[in-house]
Amino acid sequence: MKNLKKLLYSRKAAPYVFVLPFILSFTVFWIYPLFSTVKMSFQSILPGEIRWVRFDNYNKLLKDSVFHLAIKNSFQYMLLTLVLLIPFPMLFASVMDSNLVKLKGLYKALLYLPALTSVVVAGTIFRLMFSELEGSQMNQLLSWFKIEPIKWLKLRSTSYFALLTIACWRWTGVNMLYFLSGLKNIDKGLYEAAEIDGAGGRQKFMYVTLPLLKPTTIYVLTISIYAGLAMFLESFMLWNGNASPNNIGLTIVGYLYKRGIEKNQLGYASAVGLVLLGIALTINIIQLIMNGTFRKEEKA
Repeated sequence: MKNLKKLLYSRKAAPYVFVLPFILSFTVFWIYPLFSTVKMSFQSILPGEIRWVRFDNYNKLLKDSVFHLAIKNSFQYMLLTLVLLIPFPMLFASVMDSNLVKLKGLYKALLYLPALTSVVVAGTIFRLMFSELEGSQMNQLLSWFKIEPIKWLKLRSTSYFALLTIACWRWTGVNMLYFLSGLKNIDKGLYEAAEIDGAGGRQKFMYVTLPLLKPTTIYVLTISIYAGLAMFLESFMLWNGNASPNNIGLTIVGYLYKRGIEKNQLGYASAVGLVLLGIALTINIIQLIMNGTFRKEEKA
């Protein structure tokens, strides 16, 4: 007992005591489910029947045209969100950090507010906005320009427009705050030195802001790649389920949900989830290598 008390009050044990809750939660909620999913991906799991099928689930995925379409949809959505949700929030953050904007706190709160809104509520509202009915907000907007109503959620191009509108509405403010925090860490003396050397606003942004925002940009890029590939709820709520016309809104996670929850094929759904994990990891490792992230760590 005395030895245990001595151990608990020891300075050497203190760091391990502090990190123990994280290690336990990480093991229970991440490591165990991951290994369990790997095991399930090699099984056929049906109600009352579990049997090993080796690589059959992965072989089926190679020939599954619906899964290939889900990958294509997720990739397109990810690329489009990267194009919209990195440069524009960075630009907005630069403007917000300048002296051009008054009431900065109010604008930050207003831009961050959509991220706090339930996706279920937001998806329902956007589904009504993009309804094919003549009275929907988007079709009323078109009528002002003498354009016929559009079946927004039944066409591929317009349905992506709806999905990207939700994504921009929800995440522009969040990404802007990331970039704003990065801008706060840049020494203002660098801008003053650039002004003395005759640099204009564009040159200061290109040669001071952009290079020093690189760590923040890499972080936003990394989480945006994963968020784009793992998008599900927005699509699910926009089409009121997992049944968009010709699967135009089907994503990888949507297909995982369809197989695992709707069809009760947990083994096959586990294989889908692991493929998604592999794709997200591969893309992020490649972009981190290209950005020189690992090279910097080696120098340190």
